[in-house]
Amino acid sequence: MTAEVFAIEDALAQYDPVLGLEVHVELNTKSKMFCGCPTEFGAPPNTQTCPVCLGLPGALPVVNARAVESAIKIGLALNCEIAEWCRFARKNYFYPDMPKNFQTSQYDEPIAFNGWTEVVVDGETYRIEIERAHMEEDTGKSTHVGGATGRIHGASHSLVDYNRAGIPLIEIVTKTIEVAPDKAAAVARAYVSMLRDLLLALDVSDVRMDQGSLRCDANVSLKPRGSKVLGTRTETKNVNSFRSVERAVTYEITRQAAVLASGGKVLQETRHWHEDTGVTTSGREKSDADDYRYFPEPDLVPVAPSREWVEELRATLPEAPSTRRVRLQEEWGFTDLEMRDVINGNALEPIVKTVELGVSPAAAKKWWLGELARAANESGKDLADLGVGPVDVSNVQQRVDKGELNDKLARQVFDGLLKGEGSIDEIIESRGLALVSDDSALIEAIDRAIAANPDVVEKVNSGKPAAAGALIGAVMKDLRGQGDAAKVRELLNAKLGI
Repeated sequence: MTAEVFAIEDALAQYDPVLGLEVHVELNTKSKMFCGCPTEFGAPPNTQTCPVCLGLPGALPVVNARAVESAIKIGLALNCEIAEWCRFARKNYFYPDMPKNFQTSQYDEPIAFNGWTEVVVDGETYRIEIERAHMEEDTGKSTHVGGATGRIHGASHSLVDYNRAGIPLIEIVTKTIEVAPDKAAAVARAYVSMLRDLLLALDVSDVRMDQGSLRCDANVSLKPRGSKVLGTRTETKNVNSFRSVERAVTYEITRQAAVLASGGKVLQETRHWHEDTGVTTSGREKSDADDYRYFPEPDLVPVAPSREWVEELRATLPEAPSTRRVRLQEEWGFTDLEMRDVINGNALEPIVKTVELGVSPAAAKKWWLGELARAANESGKDLADLGVGPVDVSNVQQRVDKGELNDKLARQVFDGLLKGEGSIDEIIESRGLALVSDDSALIEAIDRAIAANPDVVEKVNSGKPAAAGALIGAVMKDLRGQGDAAKVRELLNAKLGI
């Protein structure tokens, strides 16, 4: 049953949202966090396991050094302090995909803490304070079979794949985020998008949200307008797309506002996000730290990165996102408004990659913020999930540059790519999209246009050359938009003596 909700405008008129975002990042190490098992995605179930990641008695863990290195790089990129000494802890709770019945994590001694970063929304820069970035291991994966929703409720049985159990995970936790109420959901989306780009630049994860390599838990609470007392928070788990982060935050604001306005109390709980219906539903009552009975992991020695090593890693960091944005805007010649549209459309990285393939910044922006952004909005997907990438955009634009396609025909090629009709060449052939540039075919069409429009020809001959535009339009219509417009104009002008 769908919960009662307010209109977002009504909710924000009465309450101020407060956010806290927890982003889980699977690292791209070749082996797991505490054992030598491989980490490739998609292997047959339970084929990438050993006594350590299965939690068998007597099996002892060993820390993955590359994972520690990646954690430090992430912390540095988020302007965090790096601990001189930290250790792991056992987070105790039972769940079928936790083979040890505890998760090896970090509690009060994270490797990175007290940081900050920035995001841009509608031309405004928002500072996001980082509480911590700590190391832990991922859980296995449960598949619930027999129910209608794919969740445990109503399922006849569950299957557990422990391949993912033990994969290195970094959890990045923000401090409370309080921004202008109408910007809260957009800032949440921008933050996760920025993190994805940053992690890609650091080369510490493939950040495939569709494969669970990047997941966001969104904490949302409401407080009465102007109040300083925080409300009770809910935690929407494992939101796995930028668009869904924004939608999930928006929904929780509207749902909690309805609960509070009716005199009810928001329950501190985890909630599940339903992509198909755009709502959250109750999961389980949210535990506090005391409920997990944290205690230091006795089987692992503390981690004490030397200051020399930390500084060596700092020297390898890529350009800061804010500095990079300014540089790219200058290099591309974009106005502030154009760059704002690129950032708000989550199109920065696709455009960067497209430009690197030789496409002009203006052409790359045209396709990513035009045809492809429109398709993303209509399908409810992020640009990264469309199935059309920078290589496709580059290949289409190359055909435009060579005169094999014009923009109108290129849009039809993109439509075919989005619908999975095959390669670019296959789409051009099957849809008959090749540009007509053969002189004889163009001259025949020009002759037909001249014969059909004697009044226009008379205007041109009487000293009004601009009237020839109507003839060009007639030729292009005759050729179903597939004529080479520049060559049509050239041949027509020669024919009329312009």
